[in-house]
Amino acid sequence: MTEQTKIVSKVLVLDSDAGCFESIKAFCDGNGLVGLKVQPDNVMAVLRSNLDLGAILLSETYGGSAQGGTVLARKIHAVRPELPIFLRREVEDGLNDLSDRDRLLYSAAYTIGTISKLQTVIDEFIFSRSYPNALVRGITEIAIPALESQFKSMQVEVEAPYLVRDRLIFGEIFTLIPLESSWCRGYMMLQTEEEALMRCVKSGRTLVNPEEAYDFRNLNGLLGEITNLIWGAIKNRYLSSVRDGVYLSQVPIIINNLHRYISFGSDNPQLCFKYTVTDANDPAFQPLVLQQRFVFNLNWSPEEFSENLTSVDELVSSGELEFF
Repeated sequence: MTEQTKIVSKVLVLDSDAGCFESIKAFCDGNGLVGLKVQPDNVMAVLRSNLDLGAILLSETYGGSAQGGTVLARKIHAVRPELPIFLRREVEDGLNDLSDRDRLLYSAAYTIGTISKLQTVIDEFIFSRSYPNALVRGITEIAIPALESQFKSMQVEVEAPYLVRDRLIFGEIFTLIPLESSWCRGYMMLQTEEEALMRCVKSGRTLVNPEEAYDFRNLNGLLGEITNLIWGAIKNRYLSSVRDGVYLSQVPIIINNLHRYISFGSDNPQLCFKYTVTDANDPAFQPLVLQQRFVFNLNWSPEEFSENLTSVDELVSSGELEFF
């Protein structure tokens, strides 16, 4: 990860020692991590929610018990096995003294005095992929106008892009469309909550007839139209070159609706953008949240990335330009 990309990752800090908070916060701030805290009684409820996370920083004595961290780690691993857990220990900054079973729960261990050793660990487990700055910037430049075109007189805000390791589905409606080029192969997803999208339609804030808001097919169609607009612009700008004559392998996509879970057969982190649609003229309006995720699970060669720059000759040949 480079500083230029300005990509962050949210991590859940589960630590009971207030004396360590300053060091942990300083480390997070200096390494592109957004630290989040939660009350001990709410840990599992939060982990079962749609909170996007890149990792968990867990104290081995969490909750005041010598084995509190390990007990909690087993529960975390059961509900969110894809999340790396970094264990803060009191004396030993390794895992060799743990049982084989417990050692598998953690991706790394550290003490507050050796927290700097986590820098290489987060590069491996969270920021294992670099994303061209032009791509990250360009995605929002494409998505915001596409969203604004489908919501009348609404404002669209976007948070800083971030990486997640989880596989949770946000909301009830999501679209999935493939992205294929010589430098990448994968998918783009858009996800949102049905009730929030329905409110926008019912209030006349979209191009869909408000009287047809109760038909879920119209909500699906609206999100599908937004997806097509974004995908088309991304394709024109970044995905024109595709290798010919190359066998393109595939992997199964697994969706478990009961657990709101989707897997693309890869442990690679996903690049995410969170958009919030608001109405500045109506403070009572509840914002609509959409999540956009990019999963480059089949090919990722950022060193071959390039924008599609159209020359003057090409525009003249196509009839879009003519010489004066």
